[in-house]
Amino acid sequence: MTWFEVKNIDTIDSPALLVYKDRVAANIEKALRFVSKTEQLRPHVKTHKLKEVTAMCQAAGINKFKCATIAEAEMLGQMKASDVLLAYPVVGPKVDRLANLVAAFPDTIYACLIDNYDSAVRLSDRFAKKSLRVFIDLNVGMNRTGIAVDNAAKLYADCQNLKGITIVGLHAYDGHIHSVDLGQRATEASEVAEMILKVKLEIKEISNAELLVVAAGSPTFHLHAEHDPHKEVSPGTFVFWDEGYSKLLPDLDFDIAAVLVTRVISKLDARHICVDLGHKSVAAENPLPRVTFLNTKATPVSQSEEHMVLEVADADIFAIGDVLYAVPIHICPTVALYEQVKVVVENKIIDTWMVFARDKALQI
Repeated sequence: MTWFEVKNIDTIDSPALLVYKDRVAANIEKALRFVSKTEQLRPHVKTHKLKEVTAMCQAAGINKFKCATIAEAEMLGQMKASDVLLAYPVVGPKVDRLANLVAAFPDTIYACLIDNYDSAVRLSDRFAKKSLRVFIDLNVGMNRTGIAVDNAAKLYADCQNLKGITIVGLHAYDGHIHSVDLGQRATEASEVAEMILKVKLEIKEISNAELLVVAAGSPTFHLHAEHDPHKEVSPGTFVFWDEGYSKLLPDLDFDIAAVLVTRVISKLDARHICVDLGHKSVAAENPLPRVTFLNTKATPVSQSEEHMVLEVADADIFAIGDVLYAVPIHICPTVALYEQVKVVVENKIIDTWMVFARDKALQI
């Protein structure tokens, strides 16, 4: 029996998402090997959104985390994480929600990002009674949020009159760097590291402040960690890994730890079968193929909400109800499609974990 096959697969309906607990544990240990000390690793929980995986990280000594939503931040508060960075712009009702979150979990130190003065003022006004820690978000090439590197020191200076926030660090996400060639990736990550250092030194000149740095995702976290042992790095995908990163990052030996289960529901003709793996069951932001199959050769040729049509060499070798195991190209948004995952240990489903933080709001 191969590592991904499940003995009691007939006990679960499809489509379903399986999580292989021992492989998750191995991936956490592998990530720790890339940092000089445990405190340097600040995993991003956006990939798994699970209390149980958070607990596995904590059991390994990790208690700093990064997240993207208030719900994820609330989950981390419930898990008594000591240090949580909400790495997303906090605007509109999120400001009050963050304030309520900080009040609800006083044992967790929360921080968020700023990249403009107006947002800083809004946060400062809301947190006037108890200052909030913030990181300046730098645009180092991702080009979605973050202030231009050349303007960051001015934003820091402008915010020094705001009593409700305390700027404690810099944040830089270089998700645009994912070259297959490790040398090229290392060069580009080094360029980002120099941008961060430039801002850090400029701010130190005007304030003598020694800011923390949180940087990188799964493709470059090990490169940033090696460049500066004091820099915190925040990979997310590493806990589950996926087919996309397996192909893009062959130098990182993380294990596939999350697999989709689907079943053959129809045979169209001699070369085509249909399975129950539609848009609602696997991340659909990438073009086909959105999965690769572990136990058969099949090429996805079309997909709709509840269906995926596969081209195969011979449809006759498949029976209606046959189980196929597939690895998504992109695991992070795939997890968010499931209310629960089935936990596999030694080729047997032993538990069900709720994808607790997949909702936009829990209680706060």
